Amino acid sequence: MLKGQFRPLLLGLALSVLVLAMGAALLGLSGWFITATAAAGMAGAGLIFDVFRPSAGIRFLAIGRTAARYGERLLTHNAVLRALSALRIRLLTAQTRAPFESLTRLRAGEALNRLGADIEALDGLLLRLLIPVLAAIAVLAGAFGMLAWLTDPAIAGWVAGSFALGALVVTALAARPAIRASRALEDTVQDYRRHLVEMLRTRRERALLGKLAESRETLGRLEHQRRRRAARLDRVERGTGAALALFGTVAPAGALWLGGSAVLDGRLGPAVAAIGVFVALALAEATAPLRRALGDYGRIAQAARRVAPILRPAPQPPTGQHATTGALSIEAVTLRRAPGRAPVLDAVSLRLSPGERLAIAGASGSGKSTLLALAAGVLAPDAGTIRLGETPLDALAPEALRRAVTLVPQRAALIQGSVAENLRLAAPDAGDAELKEALEAMQLAGVIRARGGLHSPLGPRGAGLSGGEARRLVLARALLRRPAFLLLDEPTEGLDTPTAQAVLENLARALPQAGILIAAHRDTELAFADRVLRVMPNGHLAATQSPERSEIP
Repeated sequence: MLKGQFRPLLLGLALSVLVLAMGAALLGLSGWFITATAAAGMAGAGLIFDVFRPSAGIRFLAIGRTAARYGERLLTHNAVLRALSALRIRLLTAQTRAPFESLTRLRAGEALNRLGADIEALDGLLLRLLIPVLAAIAVLAGAFGMLAWLTDPAIAGWVAGSFALGALVVTALAARPAIRASRALEDTVQDYRRHLVEMLRTRRERALLGKLAESRETLGRLEHQRRRRAARLDRVERGTGAALALFGTVAPAGALWLGGSAVLDGRLGPAVAAIGVFVALALAEATAPLRRALGDYGRIAQAARRVAPILRPAPQPPTGQHATTGALSIEAVTLRRAPGRAPVLDAVSLRLSPGERLAIAGASGSGKSTLLALAAGVLAPDAGTIRLGETPLDALAPEALRRAVTLVPQRAALIQGSVAENLRLAAPDAGDAELKEALEAMQLAGVIRARGGLHSPLGPRGAGLSGGEARRLVLARALLRRPAFLLLDEPTEGLDTPTAQAVLENLARALPQAGILIAAHRDTELAFADRVLRVMPNGHLAATQSPERSEIP
C-alpha cells in the first residue's frame, strides 16, 4: 500500500506529528501564560508583563494546528484512497490469474464481496494503525526532550513514561479480547451480507418454494448476533478508553506533584512548572487513537491475511517456444483430483488434427470438462504429455498457446458494458464489420439489431440477454479469436435444435482449418463431429460410432 504513495503518506505523517506537537505546545504555552500572568499580578508587575508575544504565539499555534490538521487529512486520505484503488486493481488482476480449478469453484458475487470488504478494512491499516502509532511515538519522544530542556528531567520522564507505559499496558491487556471481538463481528457482518445478497438474488425461487420466511429468520438471527458482537466489541473499546483516560489523568497529576515540589525547592518557577502539567493534558490526544486501533485490528489483520497470498508474485511463465503448427495430441494423460484417489482420467490419449471435429461424450461428472481444460493447458496432468505439434504445452510461451487454443467453458463470462465491448475482449482491434459478421454467424445479428446494435448496453454478467443469447455471444467472441484449435464445453446449451445446428456449422465454415473439440451432451453436437470418443467410468476413452452428420444447406 505504501508503494507509489510513500511521499504523500510521509508528508501526512509529518503533518500528523506537527498537529500533536502544536497541540501540546498550544496547551503548554497557554498554561505558562495563565500562570505567569497570575504570578505577575500577585507580584504587582502586571502592568509591565508582556502579554502580546505569548498571545501571538497562542493564536499562531491554534491557527497552525487547524491548518496542519486539514492538510494531514487531505494528504493521508487522498493517498490511502489511491493506494486502495491500486490495490483493488492488483487483487482483481491476480484473481483472474488463479488456477483454473480455483476459478471454476469461484462464485463471483461472493469473491467480489469478500475482496471489497477486505479492501475497505485495509484503509485502517494506514489511517488508524501505522500513522497514529508512529506519530504518537515521535511526539512522546519530542515531548520528553522539550520538557527535559524547559522544565525538569523528572517531569519529562514521568509525562512521557506514563503515556508510553499506559499504551503498552492497555495493548497487552486489551489486544486479545479486542481482536477476538473484532474478528467475530466481522465474520457475522460478512455472513449477513452473503445471506442477504443470496436471498435477493434468488428471491423468486425462494418465494415459489415457500422459503422466504426461512431466509428472513436466518437474517434476523444473524442481525441479532451482529448486535451482540458489536456490543461486546464496544465494551472492550470503552474499557480501553477508560484505561487510557486513567493514565491520561495520572500523567498530569504526577507532573503537578513533581512541578510543585520543584517550585517549593526553588528549582523551577510556577509558570515553568505549569508547562509540564498542561503538556501532559494535551498528550492524551496522542494515545487516544489506540482505542479505535485495537478495536479494528482483528478486522484489519484478517483482511491482510486473506489479501497477502493473492498478492504474492506468481511464478514467472516460461519464455517458451512459439511454434504452434500441427495436431493437438494428448498422450497417456492421467489426472487425479487428490493424491491417492482414483483417477478422473486414466492413460487417456487422443489426437485432434487441424480441420477435424471431435466430440467427447460421457455421463455428467465423468471428466469431459476436465479433458478440455487439460487440452487448453489450464490444468496440468499428473502423468503423460500434451503437445501442440511437436511442442509440449508447458514449453510454449503463454501468448503463443492462447493464440493457438481457445477454450469456451460452460460458465464463460460476460461483463457489464456494450455488446461491442464484450466482443472486443477477444479481439481489441476488431472493427464493427468484423463484429457483425461474428454475430451473424452465431445467429445473433437480428437480436442485437433489435436491442439497438453493437453499442447497446448489457447489465452485470450480461443481464438483458437470455441464456441462449448469452451463450451465442460468448461463441461469437471465441470466433473472433480465430484459433487453430477451438475447445467447446456443451456449446449449444439453451439453444433449440435448428439454431444449435446452424451455430455449429457456421463455426466450422468460419474456421475451416481449426480443430474443434466438443464436450458433448446433445445429439446435435454428436452429429456435428467426425469422431466421437466416450469417457468411461474407469477414466479411459473409448471410440464410439458417430451419428450421421447433419449438414445445413
